Amino acid sequence: QVRLVESGGGLVQTGGSLTLSCAVPGSLFPLTAAEWNRQSPGNQREFVAKSTSDGPPVYGDSLKGRFTNSVDNAKNVVYLKMNSVKPEETSVYYCDVYCSDRKYYWGRGTQVNVTS
Repeated sequence: QVRLVESGGGLVQTGGSLTLSCAVPGSLFPLTAAEWNRQSPGNQREFVAKSTSDGPPVYGDSLKGRFTNSVDNAKNVVYLKMNSVKPEETSVYYCDVYCSDRKYYWGRGTQVNVTS
């Protein structure tokens, strides 16, 4: 089964920055869409950001301007740049992609802990 591999999570202070990476097998490119979601214990999965092949990225409420989702087609990596992070954004961050084969692929997530 094809799986994506997220990395870059860890400990970050409130107001700091962190960049998450999602390694995607080259065979899945070109991507139709690349998306990040997050989930913390006891909460539902929350939409973070989405990039598509035919439009500008979209972001969850209060994230636009602080988070940036991008795709590096040369390196086969999807990035999520997070700035001015908040303690309530402590979560497991998941990457998933939708490909030209009309299938979704996803990873196991990477933990982000924002300290106050």
